[in-house]
Amino acid sequence: MQGLKQINFNKEGKRLCKDYLLLIVGAFVMAFAYSLFFIPYDIAPGGVTGIATILWDITGLPVGFLSFLINLPLFLIGFRNVGWRFALRSFVATSLLSFFIDLIPIRDLTGNIMLSAVFGGVILGIGLGLVVRSGSTTGGTDMAASILHRRVTFLTVPAILMAIDAIVVILAGIRFGIGAAFYALVACYVSTRAMDLIIKGFNTAVQTTIITREKEKIIPRILSELNRGCTEIEATGTYTGKPVGMLMCVISKVEVAKLKKIVNEEDPSAFVTICDVHEALGEGFSTDFNG
Repeated sequence: MQGLKQINFNKEGKRLCKDYLLLIVGAFVMAFAYSLFFIPYDIAPGGVTGIATILWDITGLPVGFLSFLINLPLFLIGFRNVGWRFALRSFVATSLLSFFIDLIPIRDLTGNIMLSAVFGGVILGIGLGLVVRSGSTTGGTDMAASILHRRVTFLTVPAILMAIDAIVVILAGIRFGIGAAFYALVACYVSTRAMDLIIKGFNTAVQTTIITREKEKIIPRILSELNRGCTEIEATGTYTGKPVGMLMCVISKVEVAKLKKIVNEEDPSAFVTICDVHEALGEGFSTDFNG
C-alpha cells in the first residue's frame, strides 16, 4: 500500500513539474510576442495585456506592471469561481507573464506592422497554448467572464470573452487608429489558430468509416497490411432495411491511400468517409493522456 502511494506521489510530482515547466515556457513565449512584435506597433490583441498596452501609451508605465495591477483584483474577486488550484496556477502564470514582458526590452523585430501582427500572433498562440496545456491561464479576463456569466446566465463564458476582446480592440482603434485595430484583429485570429494547434495537437491521424458487405475480407487486410485495428459497428441500411457491415478505423494520413486501395479491391461499391482527427491517443498513436 505504501509503495502504491509512493508511485502515485512520484507520478503527481512529475506531472506537476511538467505543468509548471509548460507554464513558465509559455509565459516567456507570450512575453516575447508582446515585447518584440505587438507593443512596438501599438497592437492590442484583446485581454488584460491589450488593455495594459493602451494604458502604457497613456501613462508611460510598463505594460507588464499595468497588466499585473489590472489582473490582481480580478483574481481576488474571481478565484472562488474556478477553484484555488486553477486560480493559483493562473496567478503564477500571470505574474510571470507580467515580469517577462517588462524584462524583455521593447524592440521592433520585423520592421513591418503586418509581419508583426502575423508572427506575433503565431508566437502568442503557441505560448498561450502551452499555458493552457499546463492547466492554467494568463488573464484575469477569464475570471471576469466567469463572474459576469453568473450574473448574466444567458451569455456563455466564450461569448463574454469575445465581447471583452472586441471592446479592447475598439478602444485600441480609438487610441491608436483604425489601422491598429485591424492589425489587432489579425493577431487575434492568428493566435487563436496557433493556440488550437498546440492544445489539440499536431496529430496527422484520420478517422475512416467504411460501410461494406465484404467486412470479412477487409478486416484481415487492415490488420495484416496496415497493422491497425478497427471497430465493427452493427448498422442497418435505411433504403434496403438489411444489415450492413460498418467499420471504424483510425489511421495516419500516410496510410489513407493504402486503406482506400484495400477497400476498393475487396468491395468497389463500399461507402467510405474520411475525417481529420485533432488528436489520437492510445496504442499506435500518442500515449500521453496528460499532454
